[in-house]
Amino acid sequence: MKHPKPILTLLAVGLLSMGTVGLAFGDEDDEGEEEGQEESGWMASRSPLAPVVNATYNTECGSCHMAYQPGLLPPRAWAEIMTPAALANHYGDDATLTDDLRTEISSFLGANAADLALQGNPQRVDSSGSNAGGALPRITETAHFKHEHDRIPARLVKGNPEVGSLSKCNACHRGAPEGNYSERQINIPGYGTWKD
Repeated sequence: MKHPKPILTLLAVGLLSMGTVGLAFGDEDDEGEEEGQEESGWMASRSPLAPVVNATYNTECGSCHMAYQPGLLPPRAWAEIMTPAALANHYGDDATLTDDLRTEISSFLGANAADLALQGNPQRVDSSGSNAGGALPRITETAHFKHEHDRIPARLVKGNPEVGSLSKCNACHRGAPEGNYSERQINIPGYGTWKD
């Protein structure tokens, strides 16, 4: 079928206009970079990890340590951590839960884990965390976590009585409980802000 020339011209102009508008709206906003607010690093993104919204998880797990965002590990890792045997020896502590509590928390973690929560952004969290050598998965053992923390001197973490361990995210990342791991939120006790 032969199309009249005016319709093809109109169609071409329309498609070109849509492409231009798409570029204008889809272009990266460099405003933050111009103002010295550039973010980079392990958890840098335009939106932080979703904060923990499950009251049971917050109460049960958050009573001993920060209630880590489910998006920090993939579903397989959370499933390993939440087995009855793993909870009985939870990184050296007994964190045994009733079946109902374990099921509720496991469901929350699995539904919001890294594979789903990151919406196709796998460079933020890798899929490590398998039960290699019988050890439970650790956020601090993911490749990206190690990469982003490899320049931090041990004296600022392990040698720092107010921190003590890299697993205490909220000791330095002031926005960690809300899921904000921006470098602008880092304040190492006894040291101050950290610039990578």
